[in-house]
Amino acid sequence: MATTKLFVIDISSSVDYVPSKFIWQEFDRPNLHEVQSEKESIPLIDLQDHNHSDTVIKIGQACEFDGFFQVKNHGIPERLINNMIQISKEYFGLPESERLKSYSNDPSKNVRLSTSFNVKTEKVSNWRDFLRLHCYPLEDYVNEWPSNPPSLRKDVAEYCISMRGLTLRLLEAISESLGLNKDYINKALHKHAQHMAINYYPPCPQPELTYGLPVHTDPNLITILLQDDVPGLQVLRNGKWIAVNPIPGTFIVNIGDQIEVLSNGRYKSVKHRAVVNCNRERISVPTFYCPSPDSVIQPAEELIDDEHHAIYRGFTYGDYYQKFGIEGLQLRIAWKCSKPPLLNHFRGFVRFFRLFRKFPSKFTLMNWRNIRKKIFSCCPIPPVVIQLEGLDNKRGYFSIMFSPIYHGKF
Repeated sequence: MATTKLFVIDISSSVDYVPSKFIWQEFDRPNLHEVQSEKESIPLIDLQDHNHSDTVIKIGQACEFDGFFQVKNHGIPERLINNMIQISKEYFGLPESERLKSYSNDPSKNVRLSTSFNVKTEKVSNWRDFLRLHCYPLEDYVNEWPSNPPSLRKDVAEYCISMRGLTLRLLEAISESLGLNKDYINKALHKHAQHMAINYYPPCPQPELTYGLPVHTDPNLITILLQDDVPGLQVLRNGKWIAVNPIPGTFIVNIGDQIEVLSNGRYKSVKHRAVVNCNRERISVPTFYCPSPDSVIQPAEELIDDEHHAIYRGFTYGDYYQKFGIEGLQLRIAWKCSKPPLLNHFRGFVRFFRLFRKFPSKFTLMNWRNIRKKIFSCCPIPPVVIQLEGLDNKRGYFSIMFSPIYHGKF
């Protein structure tokens, strides 16, 4: 009976086990006992540092080497933060019949309550409910938001306006850190877009079997995360999962796929995931800042020269996000070949053989002829760069990524 419920919050309250549709295969599970916990897992940057140049340098270093950082003294009033967390709890505390008014399995809807990004393509469900809201331009969307709890529209709108201001400040600093004009990224976005999710992760009776959110990178430009005091976010660093424990009064910032392209690969969109626990609910509120659908995303011309070839091809953000809607969280950006083409073929094979030498046992179950056929079938003329990468350097499969945007497994 419990598994007929649409929302995880309603399932979790009536079971003492994880239903099968939430259970990942053994080699894909989070292996929580292997997660590392560090006091300073990602850089913490003070935005009120009076030396602006130092702040820009720190942000650039965090983008280049971590892909994630935290900010304090960010200028967002504590009242807005507390209101946002509180209204999130109130919303998911509403009766199921009230929450069902916003339910949809259509990823393109402006307002949507669901459990998975795309229930039609995802084989395993996430231990998460979320309310997705488009919020810029605010006046275009606010009247579509849920009207219950009564203060939701007012509280969330005020929060969204403040987050847009913080995002624009960070984008200016990121532009400067790349040696670009501070308004470069701002202009590259054209009309801009902003949306947010209110994530609710109920307690899970068997957290080692499932995810709140599986391994992914963010397809947008930049994400700013508000979370309560319950840990759950983990970031992949050097093949190890690192727990990012909440620090009161801070936001977590991570680079999305579009900044990785704009920076020509200098700044990294890093894999991360959300895990659950058996004792406490968790609330997180990510703000996703995006280009407008017609924006052409490509490496900044100022970052390209004879020694630094473009490694990404240009594409519109609308096309990219449409592909994300089909592929879901498993989509990764495609690498465009740079000149000379034969060198890119060589680099692709070098990546493969390095992985083969480092993890030979992972290839014993594969048919070498099939692997070779797969590689050569992905190398037509014009040539493309193949990137083979283990999702956590321990799994028995790798992703093949090539232009046009594609994600495949073998």
